[in-house]
Amino acid sequence: MSRPAKILIVEDQAHMRRFLRTTLMHNGFEAFEASDGAQGLEQARSLQPNLILLDLGLPDIDGVEVIGRLRALCEVPIIVISARHDEPQKVEALDLGANDYVTKPFGAAELLARIRVALRTGTALNAPPPAQVFVLGELRIDFVNRIVNLSGQEVHLTPTEYKLLAVLVERRGRAVSHGELLREVWGPDAAEELEYLRTFMRQLRYKLEPEPSQPRYLLTIPRVGYRLKSDA
Repeated sequence: MSRPAKILIVEDQAHMRRFLRTTLMHNGFEAFEASDGAQGLEQARSLQPNLILLDLGLPDIDGVEVIGRLRALCEVPIIVISARHDEPQKVEALDLGANDYVTKPFGAAELLARIRVALRTGTALNAPPPAQVFVLGELRIDFVNRIVNLSGQEVHLTPTEYKLLAVLVERRGRAVSHGELLREVWGPDAAEELEYLRTFMRQLRYKLEPEPSQPRYLLTIPRVGYRLKSDA
């Protein structure tokens, strides 16, 4: 029998920590708590949790900075739980490495579904596609060492961006539907979350395309999905 997933809650509001802890424990997870960013980082090192629920409005370190520090340590899935609604904050959190963003207030059922998706995605991130090295024009991906280079310069990708790119490489040369990409990267519960896909594809193009508005590699197939070119 497998051990329950360990989830670290990094949240300064005591009532929210109680709600999250109770919800997690009643659904078979192990729950651990930190009330500020410094505690969260320390517990992430010592506990090695399977997933982190992170509030952005922490009293000592801004949650966005915590994401960056966590990504320097590990690739554990991070779900942001925040009252911040503005899109630039969401994009910044996702770009730094958060796997998902849930805006307060939210229901327990929605959060649990997103946790299940993130845990599945975190497991899948460790499995590279069959090709060990993929080269397309100025783009080079070393799947063994998880290194992406563009024109000889290393490009930092978040875990979700890397997984999305890996799926497109594995299916290179053919159209991959929105639904297929969402299921592969975020899991079956995310099959209708098209905005996730659009956001991360926009970020990938910004990092990998010389002209993001006129992509050379990551091509849009209207009303269908996306395709990675199979040749330069």
